[in-house]
Amino acid sequence: MRLALTALIFLIGLFDLLMAASFLFTPLEVAQGLGVVPVASAGISTIRADFTAFFGVAGFAMLWGAWRRNADLLLVPMLLFAVSFLGRALDLVLTGPYPGWPAPMAVEAIEVLLLLAGWRFLPHHRIADLTT
Repeated sequence: MRLALTALIFLIGLFDLLMAASFLFTPLEVAQGLGVVPVASAGISTIRADFTAFFGVAGFAMLWGAWRRNADLLLVPMLLFAVSFLGRALDLVLTGPYPGWPAPMAVEAIEVLLLLAGWRFLPHHRIADLTT
């Protein structure tokens, strides 16, 4: 089970890194697919920087955590996706549903649950253990 969980976390982390690369190199195309349309050049810069950072850090932490079999490294992406899910849930309550709203929430929920399982079942390492 741990091997399958580690492999799944690694694959989804790789997907998140590819998303980060897409936002870095083709921010307009990817952002429009998500319903985000920049108003000016500053908007494109924000999409390129913030979305790349979000998915890049999450993906990197997932890959590193899976590779090192270190559950503690999975806390960062788990919190990123949990806060994102909560933000979408709040928006759903405050402004109501929009076409396609379940898909991104399902992806975020799946990532949170997967990372929570990884945090629960993979070994935890102390900082001193990472240097060896």
